[in-house]
Amino acid sequence: MGTMPVNRLLMKISLPIMASMLVQALYNVVDSVFVARIGEDALTAVSLAFPLQNVMIAIGTGTGVGINALLSKSLGERNYKEADNAALNGLFLAVLSWLVFLVLGLLFSRFYFETQTSDTRIIAHGVDYLMICTVFSFGLFGQITLERLLQSTGKSVYAMISQGAGAIINIILDPIMIFGYFGFPPMGVAGAAIATVIGQTCGMLLGIWFNVKKNSDITLRLRGFRPKAGTIKRIYAVGLPAMAMGSLGSVMVFGMNRILLAFSTTAAAVLGVYFKLQSFIFMPVFGLNNGIVPILSFNYGAQRRDRMSNVIKQGILYAVIIMTAGMLLFLSVPGLLLSLFKASPEMSRMGSIALRIICVSFPFAGFCIVCTGVFQALGQSMLSLMTSVARQLIVLLPVAYLLSRLGNVDLVWIAFPIAEIMSLITCAIFLRKVHREVIEPIPEHML
Repeated sequence: MGTMPVNRLLMKISLPIMASMLVQALYNVVDSVFVARIGEDALTAVSLAFPLQNVMIAIGTGTGVGINALLSKSLGERNYKEADNAALNGLFLAVLSWLVFLVLGLLFSRFYFETQTSDTRIIAHGVDYLMICTVFSFGLFGQITLERLLQSTGKSVYAMISQGAGAIINIILDPIMIFGYFGFPPMGVAGAAIATVIGQTCGMLLGIWFNVKKNSDITLRLRGFRPKAGTIKRIYAVGLPAMAMGSLGSVMVFGMNRILLAFSTTAAAVLGVYFKLQSFIFMPVFGLNNGIVPILSFNYGAQRRDRMSNVIKQGILYAVIIMTAGMLLFLSVPGLLLSLFKASPEMSRMGSIALRIICVSFPFAGFCIVCTGVFQALGQSMLSLMTSVARQLIVLLPVAYLLSRLGNVDLVWIAFPIAEIMSLITCAIFLRKVHREVIEPIPEHML
């Protein structure tokens, strides 16, 4: 972390994470590809479930960001006791998160869908899917947390294996559970949810094994464990803004679904398909960002200003390159991408326009994603939160609503690039502020 050339270190840590996240994106897409074979109602139900699923992911990854930053910084300071505390208290928080969503799933799954649509078929599909995903979400929270422990200590290859294995298991089980092969009954949308939670649980079990057997930088001793308020506070000091930032995306998608459902259920299905497809482009950048955070946190703890600046510059460069490639793909073959989801002629027409408009914002988003990781790694997570609030709540949703009042659904998609341009300006201002106030004051003799 402190001696390897920055570019080589960034690739060593980030590439395995990027690969595992590509696999993760693949199984998210495969889920919807198979569900689309059931019918557009089923695809719409899964799309409407996405915001609440995203809240779970946001809480898991937000907690992981806090664990990542504290654990890496503690290792940089050679404070191994605090590193162990960060790991154990992080696992404790994962269990608490699962219990919260266990209760929410059992009590409020039907209410959640009834607030969005009156279509009984969509509600029935959605409740079946969401109930399973929430009640058995211990696999999701456990897998995310254990992977973050591996990433924080530079064991990204093991994180890639655990996530990749879970994703592959899910991909294999999807058609078996959905359509009923090899003696299994056809379970439809519920089968997709069962395949998902089985994959997540397998990934969690692998994560446990890798951390216990292969991760010598931390010691996971549950005997005598007591939650430590101070450690939890430090995790959430970084993690809560990251959770809020991720959850804002759910609020945005929920709001967009309400706007689009006023036009048709097909419009909401298009939004859901877009988010599945864009994960192929965004997930590698998130993986890159997950590699940047521990490197930056470690060198912040070690007071290595030169390495910190290099990580930020190279991270931004790689992110913009990846997102530009994604933009070109979406501009070139939107119809082909939509055909994966058995799109009707109307869905294909509407979706092609949507993909071509939204993807213009991808390069801007790449810059902003890296900036939010920088803010989190340097203890400035509130800046990340402020950027997300501005982009998704202050700009995107109001602009989308105003455009929808013109009566043409195709105009609604323009809100995405408008919001991303505003986010780019905000992130650039905040990055300059962080560089001036956090990085530049590090004394020259510490270089």
